[in-house]
Amino acid sequence: MSTTENRAEFGSTLGFILSAAGSAVGLGNIWKFPGKAYACGGGAFLIIYLIIVAVVGTSVMMAEFTIGRKTHKNAVGAIRELNAKWSWVGGLGILTGFIILCYYCQVGGWAMYYIVGYITDVQTVWADPMAYFLGMLGANGFPLAALIWGLVFLFLTAFIISHGTAGIEKMSTILMPILFILLIGLMIRACTLPGADEGLGYMLHVDFSTINTTAILTALGQAFFSLSLGMGVMITYASYLSSDDNLVSNTAIVCTLDTLVALFAGFMIIPAVFATGIAPGMGGGFAFATLAGVFMAIPGGQFVGMLFYFLLFFAAITSSTSILEGTVSFLVEEKGMERKKTLVMVSIVLYIVGVLYTLSQAYMNIPGYWISINGIEVTIFGNMLEYLTDRLLLPLGAFLTTFFVGWIWGTNNSIDEATGYGRNKFALAKPYAFIVKYIDPIAIGAIIIAGMVFGMSIS
Repeated sequence: MSTTENRAEFGSTLGFILSAAGSAVGLGNIWKFPGKAYACGGGAFLIIYLIIVAVVGTSVMMAEFTIGRKTHKNAVGAIRELNAKWSWVGGLGILTGFIILCYYCQVGGWAMYYIVGYITDVQTVWADPMAYFLGMLGANGFPLAALIWGLVFLFLTAFIISHGTAGIEKMSTILMPILFILLIGLMIRACTLPGADEGLGYMLHVDFSTINTTAILTALGQAFFSLSLGMGVMITYASYLSSDDNLVSNTAIVCTLDTLVALFAGFMIIPAVFATGIAPGMGGGFAFATLAGVFMAIPGGQFVGMLFYFLLFFAAITSSTSILEGTVSFLVEEKGMERKKTLVMVSIVLYIVGVLYTLSQAYMNIPGYWISINGIEVTIFGNMLEYLTDRLLLPLGAFLTTFFVGWIWGTNNSIDEATGYGRNKFALAKPYAFIVKYIDPIAIGAIIIAGMVFGMSIS
């Protein structure tokens, strides 16, 4: 039975904004966006991306915010209160976030491992970057280091969550400003490297002939996945807001901050790789192995590399706390479980599944370990989780949420909540209603079809 009595709230609007932005800002902003911008035309891709964030990203986030603030409940309880037949949509979001967190905490541990490596033994890292990365994952035996640091990262995430919204807010108000300072500093350093001007030119050059269907879908996928939508996280965070908070301005600020991180990361990575002659890429292999060549080639590379992995760590933990809070709040409010015991139980299960994920990376060369889905090779347990969440569960959750707001609960109700029933202005209310009802379902449906039917990697 759900209850909202004595329910915590964020202490300030700034705390909520930084917490929601922290949830949105994740590893994908930093290690995926630059590679996609490079592969899809640079400046032209940036323009398409900004348009999509402004149209699709903000509208989906606003829809989730209004559900949460209207009901002051977790994702399942919120949708149940508005229409009980649709409460399973909130459950799908909770499940998706839980699956993502299982492997996300392991990757967060990788960042911590590399922070220590760059501080204590950078020459070993640089001697053979790929061997160092694979060694962490157990290429030479059991992946003990990865599992230990994954546990440390999960413990820190759970510790923050144990203090409720106050813990989340305090962490976000400290780490998010530091994240921006680090990112801006690293961007300035990259842009001042000899030869970086070529990378800057590429990022600023607008040639719309480089834009095709793949580029548009890639921008759509990146914009969608970078905002932490489709997991019920934003519903849960907004449920801790007071009725006086301005959802219209909060949505705009959160989306702007998340987009700035992606843009700053692009203007950090692309000039640096142009300056060093290393091909841009994306994902864990690029961030943990390939970029070592960049750090080796620039003055002060050890310090720059250490700061970069601190940046990854901050981005990861601000996202992991939001996802874990979504799961814990659901179990506490819907199942009547005690918060701290729930947190311990969930963390144990998360770690067990995370161990299996890391082991799947370590032993991926075992015969028969790979299967093919739509022509894409995936490990039977490892990146199968990523395949399902990125290509199906996340966009499906967002699709159903926007359909629910647009056609079941109703955009008029959403707009009333967004404006505080007339207290706040919403000049784009009519376009918002049209976008949520028609544009968002079509756009998100295109993501699902591109990923599941045509096997495109756009997440």
